[in-house]
Amino acid sequence: MMKIPSWAVKKPISVLMIVAIILLLGGVSLSRLPMDLLPKMNIPVAVVNTQYLGAGPYEVENLITRPIEEAVATVHNVKHINSTSMEGSSIIVIEFNQGTDMEFATLEIREKIDLIKRYLPEDILQPIVLKIDPNALPIMTLGVTGDDLEKLQEIVEYRIKPRLERLEGIASVEISGGREKSVAITINPTQLEMQGISQEQLMALLRAENINLPGGEILDDRKYLTVRTVGEFQSLEEVKKLPITLPMGQTAKLEDLVEINFQENDSLQIAKINGVPSIRITMQKQPTFNTVQVANGVYTEMTKIQEELNNIQLEIVTDQSLFIRRSISNVGKTAGLGGILAILILYLFMRSIRNTLVIALSIPISIIATFTLMYFTGLTLNLLSLGGFALGIGMLVDNGIVVLENIYRFREKGYSPVNAAIHGAEEVAAAVAASTLTTVAVFLPVVFVEGMTGEIFKELALTVTFSLLASLGISLTLIPMLSSKVIEIKEKRAHQLLNRVEENFKKANRFYRSILEWSLGHRGVVMTVATIIFLVSTISLLWIGAEYFPEFDEGTFTISISLPHGSRLEDTETIVNQIEEILRKNEDIDGIFTNIGGGDDYYGGFGRRSNRGSIDVRLKPYRARGKETAQVIDEIRWELQAIAGADINVANLSFIGVGFGGETVEVEIRGDNIDVLQEISEDFMKIIDSVEGTREVASNFTDGRPQLELYLDRDITSSYGLQTMQIASTIRNLIQGVSATRLRIDGKEHDVVIGGENYLRESIGNFIQIPIPTLAGGNVPLEQLVEYRISQGPNVIRRSNQVRSITVKATTFQRDMNSVIKDIEGKLMSYSLPAGYSYQYRGQKEQLQEAYSSLVLAVILAILLVYMILATQFQSLLHPFIIMLSVPLAFSGGALGLLVSGIPLSIPAVIGAIVLAGIVVNNGIVLIDYINILRENKIETKEAIITAGTTRLRPIMMTTLTTVLGLIPLAMGISEGSEVQVPLATVVIGGLVLSTPLTLIVLPIVYSIFNDFAVYISNRRKKK
Repeated sequence: MMKIPSWAVKKPISVLMIVAIILLLGGVSLSRLPMDLLPKMNIPVAVVNTQYLGAGPYEVENLITRPIEEAVATVHNVKHINSTSMEGSSIIVIEFNQGTDMEFATLEIREKIDLIKRYLPEDILQPIVLKIDPNALPIMTLGVTGDDLEKLQEIVEYRIKPRLERLEGIASVEISGGREKSVAITINPTQLEMQGISQEQLMALLRAENINLPGGEILDDRKYLTVRTVGEFQSLEEVKKLPITLPMGQTAKLEDLVEINFQENDSLQIAKINGVPSIRITMQKQPTFNTVQVANGVYTEMTKIQEELNNIQLEIVTDQSLFIRRSISNVGKTAGLGGILAILILYLFMRSIRNTLVIALSIPISIIATFTLMYFTGLTLNLLSLGGFALGIGMLVDNGIVVLENIYRFREKGYSPVNAAIHGAEEVAAAVAASTLTTVAVFLPVVFVEGMTGEIFKELALTVTFSLLASLGISLTLIPMLSSKVIEIKEKRAHQLLNRVEENFKKANRFYRSILEWSLGHRGVVMTVATIIFLVSTISLLWIGAEYFPEFDEGTFTISISLPHGSRLEDTETIVNQIEEILRKNEDIDGIFTNIGGGDDYYGGFGRRSNRGSIDVRLKPYRARGKETAQVIDEIRWELQAIAGADINVANLSFIGVGFGGETVEVEIRGDNIDVLQEISEDFMKIIDSVEGTREVASNFTDGRPQLELYLDRDITSSYGLQTMQIASTIRNLIQGVSATRLRIDGKEHDVVIGGENYLRESIGNFIQIPIPTLAGGNVPLEQLVEYRISQGPNVIRRSNQVRSITVKATTFQRDMNSVIKDIEGKLMSYSLPAGYSYQYRGQKEQLQEAYSSLVLAVILAILLVYMILATQFQSLLHPFIIMLSVPLAFSGGALGLLVSGIPLSIPAVIGAIVLAGIVVNNGIVLIDYINILRENKIETKEAIITAGTTRLRPIMMTTLTTVLGLIPLAMGISEGSEVQVPLATVVIGGLVLSTPLTLIVLPIVYSIFNDFAVYISNRRKKK
């Protein structure tokens, strides 16, 4: 490394060619680097889904959920097991420790389930084991509007959906909200019985008539002809005119026996855009593809579709790529602004454009070189990697400043440009390398950080590492080479502003000298003040609060509506319309997208719920509204309280929240009895709701749907020769209807549904009069065969780690998570839980505790690594210890920075503290190293300290100001997507602002104290 500058100065063409290659490869790499909001995350979660049709929640829990839970609990690396038992379905979510190979984990789960299959009910469907991949979540939702919803459904299904499915990177396309028609055959079972024919016979007849069958081959005139019997109905009229042979030998047309017509199916879902009925298209991408690239393909295809189909309107409902583009663009602009401010500081100190440009070139070249390294290591352009650029942009010039200043010093001594460049760069090469390594070394412990925190910040660490290593290479090659050609040693006539800056710096230097001289005479006072500052800043951490991760402001939120079970779709739509009216009055809202009727939860929305609805709200861009999403949400939340008859929940809709620990507040209550758990959860909800700052307090317990239970009198049914299956089938076919066949008209298929008349469903009195056919050929009313009662049980039974549980959740507003949970804990301590019941915090609180335990280890490892590198450089165990005292001073500044800015302590802030540990020691290295050089030249300790301090003040101020000003745009957080970088940048800025002046004063004092102690020990030994 010592000889690299010499080679670079003597081979300028080679250096330029290497730089050109770096620029070329970097440009190509940048064009191919995928863009995403966050790094690709590996969430080690698997789901076991098992269907057991007809079984209730209790039966599903006992017969399926419990045995599978016990089996998968023995799989390696299992962290948590959560299950949901609902009517006809069991969903078991297995969370593994971070780093688990999910391919092997899912294989082992299947093996464990295979071992217990013989103990499971015979009529269950095959259990399905799936991995949860956050990269495969829906990335875009489109809304399609037009005049005729029925024709629109056909256009979307047959013309738009296939084209979108063929796009590269699209995994699946789902449609909801349309209208479909079917052929409805409505029967009156009593009248049909009078004709001597049953619903089952009618259904079998339709299926037998509506069919095409091959009949083999025949030989005609020495040619083989394929025989094909064509019996499929060609029109609705053909169905109506179908002759039916009655038992008495007569023949009747089907339309004479039943009512036949086309009708719209009852809507399972209703989709609307700004109040206009629409069809919703939801798209998922393949996990290996990039969000922005896939979205670009969709936009291109949308433009073509809109040009071809000008009678419809396509509108973006949600699009992850929009926030990704804006966020990455904003971070890029912020990094560029930081670079400009850093270069401006260089110019003010160097007073020469040529000298400034020599160093400024290290910024873009280092960044472009980093693009190449990112491409070959599989990184992406995202908020964290670009945040790494913005974080390191001020540090990229530090090495160049040290090298250039030393070269300039040699030129002032009379060395030729070439010799000055060689000797000046070689003299500081080892120090520059050690300084860079101390900064890079702090990122190594991030590898040991477990969980989602490590997954996210590894890319930031690698980006900063790559850029700093590239900067080191540039400072030892390109800068010496350029210095030998273009460096100025005589100052030209400077601008008046530059002269004023120079005069002010000289005044600051004289003031610093006087402060340093006074401090050397009052060392006890200085150390006491430094200790007080450290203690006060440490205590301030108790005031600022804590949270797991800052909430992203994507400008979207969702309103979830839940009516009592059994409510009709029309009732839900009425409530939704009231909410839409309130939303339209809000000037900050840009779009309202409604979906009525939906599944129960994320992992298993099996079946539709007519009592559920959701509204996705898109706000205007941040600068156009001037309010944070959380403020708009709180305003809307209070307005919606006036609507009665439904549970309404308003929450921030974030596509990037997957994996960030769930809700802000999650209290999981565990025990055996569902009723007791429900009572406790209701008490907990009242307690949590009484805490200041909590919003949307709710539990995940849901009452079951009211159901009419029929109990057969087996003595009576057996006398008629009836079995349970026969009775249940008759009831289902008449009430729910059954698809007998499909009718193809104009290339489109329609279901032919046979069902009973509506009066059978209009009351219990009518329902129990349903005639049940007997083996003797007659009918018997249902009321003579059964007893009935209306009941209601739990709709879902949830379990956590094989124990029943109910979770109470809440969000927070204008308060940090830690403060809210402390208040909740204070109130819950006085709550007396029944024996055998307990509670614990889940969600972000649990994630925060896990992350902090890993990050504390990372901080300790970072400090030890930095100390070891310094000890290697100084060949001393004492001097590195002195330099490392700047680290706690920096932590003090970081804590005070959070306090002043009102930002809670979070994972990004702790990462900022780790980064800070590597940055602040550089100033100490520069200072202590020069003191040692002067001491080696026999200069007295006090004079060496003062001389080194005043001499190194300029480079220390330059490196500090370039880093701080480079981070100020990032810390201001005035753009979308800056939530992660703001705490990190604030900690680094606060640490540097406080630690730099303290380093310039405290470290020399500590150096003198240790030196005096060493002299004292030496004198004691001489006396002995």
